[in-house]
Amino acid sequence: MKCIISEELKQRLPSGKFGVIRYRHIEIGDSPQMLKGRLELFQESIYFELQEKAIADIPELAEWRQAFKQIGTDPGRYRPSSESLYRRIQKKNFVPSIHSAVDVNNFFSLYYKIPLGIYDLDCIQGSVMITVGTEQDEYIALNGRSVNFANKLVSKDEHGPFGSPIVDSKRTAVTKGTKNALQIVYFLPSIPEDVANRQLQAIQTMFTQIHGGEADAQLLV
Repeated sequence: MKCIISEELKQRLPSGKFGVIRYRHIEIGDSPQMLKGRLELFQESIYFELQEKAIADIPELAEWRQAFKQIGTDPGRYRPSSESLYRRIQKKNFVPSIHSAVDVNNFFSLYYKIPLGIYDLDCIQGSVMITVGTEQDEYIALNGRSVNFANKLVSKDEHGPFGSPIVDSKRTAVTKGTKNALQIVYFLPSIPEDVANRQLQAIQTMFTQIHGGEADAQLLV
């Protein structure tokens, strides 16, 4: 499967960097206690940190808000998913354990303060393009709402849009029955490529340690 960044997105966000990891023959289930415990403790640590620091003062979250503005998205109305997680934790509305794949995603989203998406690879057809959406790009999100992606960062296959750093679609949702998955990492635009590659490797390593299977990663710039 080919994954590319559209020319329009490169023009609007020239320093944009995206990681893609393809997983094959994985087993998704309830999260091991190690992962559940780390996710819970980490959220508690973030909660106490946010009692003394405003979300606007977290550089990584501020950088993704600025990236949204460059793309044409109002970050006050449509927030990067990483910021949404931090805002939940600030209200002590901790993110519960869903299943092992989503929990790994949430852990790294909190740890690196960036959005991540995870998709059922068998529900994706053809090449994947990370691009800027149009008025025609719309899907039913995981929260059950219909979201339009005009002037928003979105990933599309031959059937249309399926993923975004805002909220992902029901069409490609990962479940405990998923055997093959595609993970998209929305790196900070300012990150050096060697650091992005190290983060990509760390994500891949933890995911395969928990889920087994095979994986290959690629940095798109």
